[in-house]
Amino acid sequence: MARVTLKGVNKSFGKVEVIRDVDLEIDNGEFVVFVGPSGCGKSTLLRLISGLENLSSGEIFIADRPVTDLPPSKRGIAMVFQSYALYPHMTVFHNMAFSLDLEGKSKKEIRERVEAAAKILQMEHLLDRRPAALSGGQRQRVAIGRAIVRNPDVFLFDEPLSNLDAALRHDTRVEIAKLHRQLEATTIYVTHDQVEAMTLADKIVVLKDGEVMQVGTPMELFHTPANEFVAGFLGSPKMNFFDGVLASASDNSGHFNGEGLDIEGVRLVSTTKNNGDQIRLGIRPQHLAFDPDGPLKGTITLVEQLGTETVLELVTDHGTPFRFASPENVEVLVGQLVAFRFDPQSAHLF
Repeated sequence: MARVTLKGVNKSFGKVEVIRDVDLEIDNGEFVVFVGPSGCGKSTLLRLISGLENLSSGEIFIADRPVTDLPPSKRGIAMVFQSYALYPHMTVFHNMAFSLDLEGKSKKEIRERVEAAAKILQMEHLLDRRPAALSGGQRQRVAIGRAIVRNPDVFLFDEPLSNLDAALRHDTRVEIAKLHRQLEATTIYVTHDQVEAMTLADKIVVLKDGEVMQVGTPMELFHTPANEFVAGFLGSPKMNFFDGVLASASDNSGHFNGEGLDIEGVRLVSTTKNNGDQIRLGIRPQHLAFDPDGPLKGTITLVEQLGTETVLELVTDHGTPFRFASPENVEVLVGQLVAFRFDPQSAHLF
């Protein structure tokens, strides 16, 4: 296990800044997920930690050692890539043993390490096969096993489940979570999938345009997002947003408990900031409830019956799209006008 520290990390390609002033502390044994949309810089940040990219400025420490100028092989890390990057002519055993062989380890130690990793991943029966004879999930386990045998200070995962189908993604995600609990290793994991982030992470780092938007536990980010981007990125279906103007206010809570918000032509309950402020109200689809006298009205444009959940796509009279989600089977029709209420304490102002 090892602590990872980033201080003032910046990365530019020519005149294009892709990572800006990142300061981050990752504790011993912590599972940290970098999440954000494509192009936000999360994979670049991982590659900076691994040493596959050079910093433009800043410092990186692993296990309290400065590693900024060290090559990847000297940083005490092992990386699992999106592409499995297995040698097709080698067996599973030799794919996993290759890096140890290069380090000059004895045959006895190599066999012990490979067999131990194979046991952890429940793939002892696959050691004599070649990659072509493996499924996608099995190949990914070999790539993970290749990292385990190195006994690194830090595991780095770069979108390792992107090439798998939905069912296999779920199963492999569970395996990675179990593996982390078993090894208790410091792990940094990159994904654009918020479900992976929410289910795997001890701590999530949300990135946008190379900048850190917020750092916290999954539930901290879900319940108290720092800004509209974080609020909209985490949660499925995503949070609804409505434009509004504050008519009166009395505190800076960011939540509703007083009076005075005009939104979608309806006066709702609110308190924060200053009178006349232009704001965005955020309310999650799960926090809406049917109410014929509710202040928020919309016409249904799509009904999605998902078995465990019903999701409605709607649009207000002002043309603002929004969603409603319920675990119950909802009997409604496209084109129907419905009204909703919500608990002011579950809403956010941005």
